[in-house]
Amino acid sequence: MGSIKKFQVTFDCAEPERVAQFWCEVLGYVPPPPPAGFATWADYDRTLPAENQGAAAVCVDPTGEGPRLYFQRVPEGKVVKNRVHLCVRAGTGLVGAERLAALEAECTRLVALGAVRFQLLEADGVNESCIVMQDIEGNEFCLD
Repeated sequence: MGSIKKFQVTFDCAEPERVAQFWCEVLGYVPPPPPAGFATWADYDRTLPAENQGAAAVCVDPTGEGPRLYFQRVPEGKVVKNRVHLCVRAGTGLVGAERLAALEAECTRLVALGAVRFQLLEADGVNESCIVMQDIEGNEFCLD
């Protein structure tokens, strides 16, 4: 039996393009090329029925390694904590105070993009701690 190597993470949100742009900035992702025959995604979007315009956005890892992120407009707002969340690995390979400093620096960058710092979760050691944050629509994610 084969194992799945590629997957997509889907976000429900109110403003797909805005949330996609936020995650592009966070992760260094990019929008994929527009469909064949269209110069831009905006050109493609204008061909859709009015109720479907702006209903979805996508961003991808330019290296092709990371998962595709899909953002879909939903009518209801976020009410409870996410059951699944992303962990943004900013401190990989670092230990101790150097790791914590890297997390704090990345947290500052993400706050400037519109994220909200929620809390520092300290584990048994500084090497397991993470910063819980929220994206621009309140979706939780971890910075670790």
